[in-house]
Amino acid sequence: MTQAHTALADTLKPVASMPADMNHDDLHDLIMHQLDEDQAQEIVSIPLEGKSSVADHMVIASGRSTRQVASMAQKLAEKVKQAGFGPARIEGLPAADWVLIDAGDVVVHLFRPEVRSFYNLERMWSFEGGEKAAGSA
Repeated sequence: MTQAHTALADTLKPVASMPADMNHDDLHDLIMHQLDEDQAQEIVSIPLEGKSSVADHMVIASGRSTRQVASMAQKLAEKVKQAGFGPARIEGLPAADWVLIDAGDVVVHLFRPEVRSFYNLERMWSFEGGEKAAGSA
């Protein structure tokens, strides 16, 4: 195989979404830890495994301002990628009222408090109630 063929083959290899020794619980733990580190408010995790094909967990949290919401989203996406879970998709970053981070098995919604109360995703998505994270303000 020529050098050009090898380079082309390397670029066409599928990107693994998660290292073999990690699972979606590791991803969830990483996300919950990072949100706590970034002082996210009212962190709620809703287990979706077996209830929806969207993801295994939905995490909802608030930031005090659009600046904090945007910063948390960017930092979280970077941490997920650095940990080897692959790139996370981010939607809503320019306005940062509601930012969605799709990390595969875990979907994260970050809101400004007013926007969060308006959409009330916890009520819409919780089947038996979400688990409020310990120590969240």
